[in-house]
Amino acid sequence: MHKFLIFTFSFIIPVLGFSQKVNTQPSNENNGVKLKYLVENDSTIVDPVELDEVVLLSPMKFKSRLERREYLILKRKTRKVWPYATLAAERLQTLNKRLENLERKADKRRYTKIIQRYIEEEFTQELKNLTKTEGQILVKLMYRQTGKTTFDIVKNLKSGWRAFWYNTTASMFNISLKEEYDPSKVKEDYYIEHILQRSFQRGILKKQPAALEINVLNIKKNF
Repeated sequence: MHKFLIFTFSFIIPVLGFSQKVNTQPSNENNGVKLKYLVENDSTIVDPVELDEVVLLSPMKFKSRLERREYLILKRKTRKVWPYATLAAERLQTLNKRLENLERKADKRRYTKIIQRYIEEEFTQELKNLTKTEGQILVKLMYRQTGKTTFDIVKNLKSGWRAFWYNTTASMFNISLKEEYDPSKVKEDYYIEHILQRSFQRGILKKQPAALEINVLNIKKNF
């Protein structure tokens, strides 16, 4: 499974700087939707002030100790793989743009091989440390950030046969590359979304806009 994840990342994270690593440090940066409000002081209206949208969520309430334990385990795993998912989303966009600028197929293949060698050297050890469940969470978060399954990402970059083979290999380890992310219907996905929003709120994780429309306050009532 670990080798498979490394190969998958080899095709979705291009080089922007060979010394760049996954940033796992807490950040207070917020890329949310901008809001405006007016400040009134002594009957004087000043210029509109732009603020970042902030989603305020209360701590999760659990029905049992087991449910709470599962949530805490999921929180640790989600926070661990989030930097990889956001990095993949950012680099996938850059990779697609660079490949579009290369006209010859030979140049595209050569560029892809360079990326693969870099990723294998840079991220092999870190990806080896992922468990099976962390690998599946990573697949879900990549869908959240790109709007595409990992299967489709690999298929678009390489071939349908390679994507099929990767998915078959991943299935041997109980990982599906076709896994989507739907916090409005899947309880585990809702937990993941709640974990992300709380982590953004507290500055533990760096926020990155999702490719999906997600309103965690509206979907809370489903669970």
